[in-house]
Amino acid sequence: MISRMLSEKKFSAGEWLELASAAKDPVKATLIEAMEFSTKEVPALLDEPGFDFLVRSLSAKAPRVKWESAKTIGNTAQRFPHKLDEAVEALKKNAADEGTVVRWSAAFALGEIVKLNLPLNKQLVPLVKKIMEKEEKNSIRKIYAAALKKAAG
Repeated sequence: MISRMLSEKKFSAGEWLELASAAKDPVKATLIEAMEFSTKEVPALLDEPGFDFLVRSLSAKAPRVKWESAKTIGNTAQRFPHKLDEAVEALKKNAADEGTVVRWSAAFALGEIVKLNLPLNKQLVPLVKKIMEKEEKNSIRKIYAAALKKAAG
């Protein structure tokens, strides 16, 4: 319902941010998930203050807040190339998280950033390769490998 309201512009990014910023973790995660779902189709639904909020949310205590934030960042990274250094730093920490879903979501977001082929890739590609070497889950390594292949091709 929230995703539909966002997509139909019955609920603005500013209103979303106001609610999500003040919410406790379970509600915050649900609100971020709604934005994640909406930005799969329309990345422009997220504005810059919302992106900044998501980057900050990558360091939340609640795993679900971290993983929903990472997925939304992955959906919208192309809109905020000037904000990606900070996002990468936070995603790098989540790539080493004990939670598989947090690591998977960080891989998705980092992979989407790699695919943008920005100058940032000079530092990001070696970082992703190091993360891949340490990652125990093949499914997560495949996300990184696919992004590297797409960026190289």
